[in-house]
Amino acid sequence: MLSVPLFDGQGKPAGNVEIDPKLLGGTVRAKLLKQAIVMYQANARQATSATKSRGMVAGSTRKLFRQKGTGNARMGARRTVIRRGGGVAFAKGAQNYHQDLNKKMRQLARNNAILAKIQSNEVAVIEGVAFETPSTKRFASLMKAVGGERGCLFALGAADDKVYRSGRNIPKTEVRPLGEVNAYDILRRKKFVMTKPAFDALVNDPARIRPPAEA
Repeated sequence: MLSVPLFDGQGKPAGNVEIDPKLLGGTVRAKLLKQAIVMYQANARQATSATKSRGMVAGSTRKLFRQKGTGNARMGARRTVIRRGGGVAFAKGAQNYHQDLNKKMRQLARNNAILAKIQSNEVAVIEGVAFETPSTKRFASLMKAVGGERGCLFALGAADDKVYRSGRNIPKTEVRPLGEVNAYDILRRKKFVMTKPAFDALVNDPARIRPPAEA
């Protein structure tokens, strides 16, 4: 069993919670994590860069002047790639960088990322997180208490607008429900912090990570 430090709502140590590494894949698969990270980064590319080929440049296809007898170097149309204002050789067009992983691979990569963070002692669980009103100062103080001031992904059991608004303006800090977290989100931040409901959802349903149904 792996032990994860538990904190109360004020950031004070409150013991530990345990999780079976088998629930998170047993071992960290570095190649799978790299594949997942490359996929998420590739899919974030806008791929909007483009240049015009000689067929896209406005202008006549007429030869500028006769081949011989002028004393000039021979020259074709003004749209040729060797003239200023002409087209571009091997012009860039619409590019598709999209990559994909199947659902089970994405789930395993996410769980492996959590496992890697636990093994690196970069995971904390907070019990009793409740904000009556949004408070960035309080949220920042809580993150500092659990070691997340240098960058943190804060995972909630369910969406909470008050908590989200408390942490959204803090640099290198992201707040989102655990069900929306992927491997890249976890690994790109130094600390991974979960609420106790989020941790319980991970233990109870590591494949899907969903909160228990309301009665």
